[in-house]
Amino acid sequence: MAAAMKTGLGRLGRRVCWQTVESVLRPAGAAPACLVVPVRTKKRFSVPEWARELSPEEKEKRLRSSGIVFPEEHIERTFYLASTADIIDPYVPPEGDARLTSLSKDGLKQKVEKLRQTAASQLALRKVKDHDPDFSTKTFPEKAQEIFIEAHNCLANFNKQKLHSLVTERCYPEMVRGNRYKTIRWSFVESLEPPRVVHVRCDSIVNRGNLYGQVTVRMHTRQILAIYDRFGRLMYGGEQVPKDVLEYVVFERYLVNPYGTWRMHGKIVPEWAPPKDPIVKTVMIPGPTLDPSQEYEETK
Repeated sequence: MAAAMKTGLGRLGRRVCWQTVESVLRPAGAAPACLVVPVRTKKRFSVPEWARELSPEEKEKRLRSSGIVFPEEHIERTFYLASTADIIDPYVPPEGDARLTSLSKDGLKQKVEKLRQTAASQLALRKVKDHDPDFSTKTFPEKAQEIFIEAHNCLANFNKQKLHSLVTERCYPEMVRGNRYKTIRWSFVESLEPPRVVHVRCDSIVNRGNLYGQVTVRMHTRQILAIYDRFGRLMYGGEQVPKDVLEYVVFERYLVNPYGTWRMHGKIVPEWAPPKDPIVKTVMIPGPTLDPSQEYEETK
């Protein structure tokens, strides 16, 4: 009994001694040496080992059955409200245009077909004039021809900033594609026939408020076009001989925008148009295969 009392008093004395030493080394109110603070971290999803050998469809099916829901991935696409992605109800040029006279049988058929297309154009013309009061089919062809000439001059001079203000987002890649490392020489000689409006369309996209107007202008002009490759060799056309060109150019405007302008949107190529001249390409002719111990002069 006495031995047990001595052992208990010895342990109590040691504990009191350690508490006294700690109170001396660490003053009252000081923070403890080690402080554990719980921090909330982001919950991370780890793929189990069984899912690494399965196909993506089987993984998703098995994980959905276990109660794990994945967020749906929405595929977004850039959409430009300033222009449309295509030509609305494209104009169908009559076969043999600029060749037939109105006195022939086929020429009379073309006149009748033109009257039918004019009825739809008149309805679209009213909508265009509601948003653009200054629009007129008599003065617009000359303005359209100026835009056409200025856009092609910017293309030949590689003035991309000004070209963006003259053509739409649909027309720009079609004009620029394939022109890298090439030299373009283009000039407008004269107009064989005065340009005229042959087609007017007005339609809305997404909702009825987004109205777009498209005007097709017939241009019969004489132009000079020459394209040189990066080696300076002529690929297409020529600078000496001008050519007669019949084109149906489409111009578009975002009618809802009060500060919008008419820009070139594309060209309509009829099915009966003659094929273009082939492009002359510069290719490398492979030389003779030589052995490592043989020189080129010996093979001649």
